[in-house]
Amino acid sequence: MSRHHYHVYVIELSKAVLDKPRFMRANPAYRTGMPCVYVGMTGLNPDVRFDKHKAGIQANRYVMEFGLRLLPELYEVYNPMPYDAARDMEVELAIGLAEEGYGVWQA
Repeated sequence: MSRHHYHVYVIELSKAVLDKPRFMRANPAYRTGMPCVYVGMTGLNPDVRFDKHKAGIQANRYVMEFGLRLLPELYEVYNPMPYDAARDMEVELAIGLAEEGYGVWQA
């Protein structure tokens, strides 16, 4: 198997997540009307990982409760990649989206 099988992924979250004080505290630069997203990394196909989140398997609470769909237009260009690159890209992608005004949760 290729060593380059890690992926970053972005999941759109329902705007209802804006009612969660912890989410809002993590997003002081959030611009009203911008999407809310979860940014993660996985050794799985992002579709499989999203399904696991929604099923409560190693799930992020916000994705389980508010996850709507994957946003491949925000991450497909980077995948696949080695583990270290995916770990770094997860953080860089989350920071970049937050700087654009997105509401971002990154585990």
